[in-house]
Amino acid sequence: MRFVVLTGLSGAGRTTALAALEDLGYFTADNLPPALWSALVEQAQTRGREGEAARLAVGVGIRTEAFLDRLPEALAQLQARGIRPEIVFLDASNETLIRRYNFTRRTHPLGYAPLIQDIAKEREVLGELRSVADTVLDTSNFSARALTEELWARFGADRRFRLRLTSFGFKRGVPIDADNVFDLRSLPNPYYDPALRVKDGRDADVAAYVFSAEGMAFYTELREFVRLLAGRALVTGRSSYTVALGCTGGQHRSVAFAERLKHDLAEAFATYAEHRDLAQALAEHAPAAGAPESGAQGADTAQVNRG
Repeated sequence: MRFVVLTGLSGAGRTTALAALEDLGYFTADNLPPALWSALVEQAQTRGREGEAARLAVGVGIRTEAFLDRLPEALAQLQARGIRPEIVFLDASNETLIRRYNFTRRTHPLGYAPLIQDIAKEREVLGELRSVADTVLDTSNFSARALTEELWARFGADRRFRLRLTSFGFKRGVPIDADNVFDLRSLPNPYYDPALRVKDGRDADVAAYVFSAEGMAFYTELREFVRLLAGRALVTGRSSYTVALGCTGGQHRSVAFAERLKHDLAEAFATYAEHRDLAQALAEHAPAAGAPESGAQGADTAQVNRG
């Protein structure tokens, strides 16, 4: 288990830092009193996915002041469990903090005195945490993006850009969360081969049909375009990118393309394929009990249900 304590001055970037760790798969909790850290660890250990080490990050700010007397005890409890917390203290110059507060027009959490006095009080309260921190980061010259990349570099050795590939059927609507949508309906449709109608794009025979000469030429160009799009998203700071691949029903062509892209681009990205409409399409095309398996449907039905 990895347990990170993100602390520091208000305005130094703790919220940004917690979001950066969330992108790495950490479960985060801000302003969680130290007395509850051990309980959080216990929950993560008992409810986490099998074979996957839990990653936890807690934020500690001035709002936690009333509970900081339990900090030494909380750290000792974690170490007794064999967990060594990593404490990261985010700092910044007074001038930078004042400028950021003026820009956002937010009120300092203390808010009882001129801002410079609140900052001084906060430095005093969090001084002990700063003295025991494993890392002190001065974010005075950091943009939000630069801070995110700094934390990714420190805590995301196994982080990989996620490329999500979603197959769907146009007749059920276009996914609203896709960064790009590609239309595969111009390709030959396996639905019209009675032997392939009840199968889907994960089947070897269906894939062979889809990736015939015409389909393979189309796929090759699409694959390189998807590689380019995802690569550009990566260099601009995105942590993931979603490509939606659509055919008529979401059963054959789109599924075959998503599965092949998942395999072919796995070396460059962490690829995931999901098939939004596949279960519904298979249910529609399954032969009714007592009905012929193929060839018995009328032309009108075939036009409505093609996949």
